[in-house]
Amino acid sequence: MKSLLKKIVVTVLTWQARVILKKYKPKIAAVTGSVGKTSTKDAIYSVLSEFFFVRKSQKSYNSEIGVPLAILGRPNAWGNVFQWLKNVYEGFALIFLPNKYPEWLVLEIGADRPGDIQKIADWVKPDIAVMTRLSQVPVHVEFFRSVSEVILEKSFLIRSLKYDGTVILNSDDEDVLAFQGLVESKKILYGTKNPAQVSGNNFKIEYGENREPRGISFTALYDNESAEVFIKGSLGIQQMYPALAAISVGVSLNLSFKKMAKILEEYNSPPGRMKLMKGIKNSVIIDDSYNSSPVALEEALKALKLLKVKGKKIAILGDMLELGIHSTGAHKKAGEQVARAADVLITSGIRARFFAEGALTTGMPENNIFQFDDSRDAGKFSETLIEEGDVILIKGSQSSRMERAVEEIMAQPENKTKLLVRQEKEWVKR
Repeated sequence: MKSLLKKIVVTVLTWQARVILKKYKPKIAAVTGSVGKTSTKDAIYSVLSEFFFVRKSQKSYNSEIGVPLAILGRPNAWGNVFQWLKNVYEGFALIFLPNKYPEWLVLEIGADRPGDIQKIADWVKPDIAVMTRLSQVPVHVEFFRSVSEVILEKSFLIRSLKYDGTVILNSDDEDVLAFQGLVESKKILYGTKNPAQVSGNNFKIEYGENREPRGISFTALYDNESAEVFIKGSLGIQQMYPALAAISVGVSLNLSFKKMAKILEEYNSPPGRMKLMKGIKNSVIIDDSYNSSPVALEEALKALKLLKVKGKKIAILGDMLELGIHSTGAHKKAGEQVARAADVLITSGIRARFFAEGALTTGMPENNIFQFDDSRDAGKFSETLIEEGDVILIKGSQSSRMERAVEEIMAQPENKTKLLVRQEKEWVKR
């Protein structure tokens, strides 16, 4: 019965969303990829909202129900039947009553299973399609027969582009770069090296007066223009790519290059994505608890390795899920990377035990590795190890609930609803 009701709601909301797009004819910038979709969507929104009336997908709503909700401008009602009825009512109000509707929609579009993007792309025809980054072991590969099938699914968004639209591709990823040949439309490439047209270099970690990390900076270049960009409160070169994608979107619309760089200084990346946070005992937390995949974890560990710290580097890592047959090997390989980036490893979950195995074989001392089944237990234990000046990276897939480990050691737990992911009561009850 629950499944049937969901199908009915999805059908109604999708029909409403299609009608609304035909009625109001907003421009659409759609974002997909395996890594960095939400951060890229939010960065694009930050830039466009300074020039246009814009709406974006809330949080990471990117599914068959999340995309229609974004178009309708309605929240996820979870298990609240009355809220779903209200969503449907408001959808009809948008259709039949006069309303002021956004000029631009910035939508995130993801795929859990084959056909997910294709079904959405059949009726969401973007004016701008942005591809972030793929991976040889992408998240959600468990439900696909091969990595190439995942790449094919992502390609449907590019193929659905309007005839006069623009494709924006991360040219540092060879698989993404290969999408150039799919359409004859205008293309803008972004990255750190040739053939990127919008490029970033001189990447640096910025430190405060007490040598605590406070963000990143880099130089953005396009044509004969350059501008310094500072992204506050987040770490890792992966935070540069959403900014470059956002600038690329602006370039395609002939927006001011210098102004876009300035706007991005106020951009606040979403919670749980390499966010810097004060920890107990004057430590620093890198909260990357939103989700995890092999390529995202590799980048997070690279950022941890680059940091200059007064104390220890501690990695608290939960299971990476939905990797299918790649799971054991991916966890072991990541464990090898942990051994080269961190002083201490704390794992949470059954699959995460293979992190420990990989770290051991790469030389991390056994007495620096601790294993738990639950993220909260892992967080509580880490309190006994943390000292002033330590930096703690926390990361795991959604179901690992690594935000609970963050909560145990954050300096301001009273602000958790603002600072952490998955703080809605529906998530907290799980």
